[in-house]
Amino acid sequence: MVFMMGSHEKMLLRVILCEGDIRKIALAKKPDSIDDLVVSLKEILNVDFKFSLQYEDQDFDNALCNLTDISALKDRTTVKIIPVLELTPVDVVEPLNNSTSTEDAEILSTSPQGRQKHWPNEFVVPSFSVDVEYRLQQGKLKYLNDGTFLKPSKDLKHQILEKLAETIFAFKAYPDDQDYEQVASALVKQHPCLLESCSRTGWGGWKNSLKFKMGNYRTKMRKFGVPDVTVNAGKRGANNPEGEPSRKNIKKPKKCELNFLPNYPEGHDDASLESARKVLEEEMKKRTPSASVLSQKMDLTFALRRKEMVMSAPAITDVLDRWPSLFREAQVILFLFC
Repeated sequence: MVFMMGSHEKMLLRVILCEGDIRKIALAKKPDSIDDLVVSLKEILNVDFKFSLQYEDQDFDNALCNLTDISALKDRTTVKIIPVLELTPVDVVEPLNNSTSTEDAEILSTSPQGRQKHWPNEFVVPSFSVDVEYRLQQGKLKYLNDGTFLKPSKDLKHQILEKLAETIFAFKAYPDDQDYEQVASALVKQHPCLLESCSRTGWGGWKNSLKFKMGNYRTKMRKFGVPDVTVNAGKRGANNPEGEPSRKNIKKPKKCELNFLPNYPEGHDDASLESARKVLEEEMKKRTPSASVLSQKMDLTFALRRKEMVMSAPAITDVLDRWPSLFREAQVILFLFC
């Protein structure tokens, strides 16, 4: 007598969550649908993120294929969990109508291109990718259970450091020693499984790794032409053995200084900003310069002006010749108090 396999029979699966975390999962019965399988796996694996599934297809020498039909799932099949990143749409804000006449009003803009945030009093560790967050959560549970520290793989450590470097760079390109300590300390405080048992502080190794990562991150940003790191290009190195020592005379923001070397406004280059500067120059020759024109063009040329100041360190007389509107009372007040 031949018995047909029913959906009530038990099923054994080999489930790949991520590199280094592969589990054997026993289901009480074969799921009736892929949705049912996902629900069961979420409950058994204790995960709450959205994911899709792939399985090893015997028709293709066990190569992974997307699981779209539950009938393709056989007993003792290998299944891989693929985290799905969900994006939230952001409403587009319509630009304000600038038709209102402000010809004779003194308008001071405070929104030049560049960094808009000071270094925080308390560093907030950013969220990592779904895969990284999952592995850290599993490490945290094991740490809380038996005190075992997580020994991160090379790939996991790279992803953590890369995200931290990106977050740090949003505040400053050249953090100091205290900043690195603050970040490393915050990291192990939020993820105690990353504590280093052989370190006196528990995060000394992370601090050193962050320093190296930030150096590499600055090199990457320099290739993209980010101004506040390209300004320090040409230091001594393998391709420039006669150059200035890499740690000497680094041009970087002073304490509490924002927009040290901001990017040019979108759609502008040296030529277009120089044209705007010449409009400023001509406007200042008038008996009664237009306050709105001066404010608009000064705001537009801020990045060019900073580049000249930082790169060339011109004499005051030269600055006065090229940027006479910079010495107007309104601009001096903006410089001192905004």
